[in-house]
Amino acid sequence: MACSATSTTLISSIAAAATKSMAFPISKNITLPNSFFGTRKSFQSRVPRSISLTRGSHSRNTFVVKASSELPLVGNIAPDFEAEAVFDQEFINVKLSDYIGKKYVILFFYPLDFTFVCPTEITAFSDRHEEFEQINTEVLGVSIDSVFSHLAWVQTDRKSGGLGDLKYPLISDVTKSISKSYGVLIPDQGVALRGLFIIDKEGVIQHSTINNLAIGRSVDETKRTLQALQYVQENPDEVCPAGWKPGEKSMKPDPKLSKDYFAAI
Repeated sequence: MACSATSTTLISSIAAAATKSMAFPISKNITLPNSFFGTRKSFQSRVPRSISLTRGSHSRNTFVVKASSELPLVGNIAPDFEAEAVFDQEFINVKLSDYIGKKYVILFFYPLDFTFVCPTEITAFSDRHEEFEQINTEVLGVSIDSVFSHLAWVQTDRKSGGLGDLKYPLISDVTKSISKSYGVLIPDQGVALRGLFIIDKEGVIQHSTINNLAIGRSVDETKRTLQALQYVQENPDEVCPAGWKPGEKSMKPDPKLSKDYFAAI
């Protein structure tokens, strides 16, 4: 009994000390600066991500990455969708899977019509649309605005912040289902981050990049990445080093053969 009483006294003393040391509340509301808002919250996937790296056999070494997750990662089939869009000042239907087996697709999301950074990106892709046509690629823009908003923006002159005629469709994602399926929707704001996905002719996402709301994207870098993708798909025993452009030296993914590249630079 004496031993039990001593233990009880000791536990009480420890508890009192702990309570005193935790006088400062551990649960507090944190006020964030306005500049923080617009960032996407971390996504906790319930499905473990598994990535396998496989070499082809025989004469060619091919590197194939397959990812598994709730979010559309590089190496996954792009989530299909069918939605209304504006093209050539008319309402049309666009279905992503219609391009499978036919064309590469540049699918990019932007936050809202009649804003500031967005028209610079949209018109930049339109002005260079012919360059993408020449490499068998379609460009598709997406926002959560209605087709009526898209049409009004297209019918607004560029000097007044409008788009003028575009050479590719602007897709309406009023249900936000497309933005959500590609993991770019900001739930508490109801708009999409500046996500861009390069989808190959098999419907597989081969490249993705997501910018925060205030940062525009580069048409040059998008095209360069697309051309690198097309090159390695046509030459599966080669890889493209940093900054690679068509006509430049590629690399063999082999400890010995790669030395040819490094010796030449």
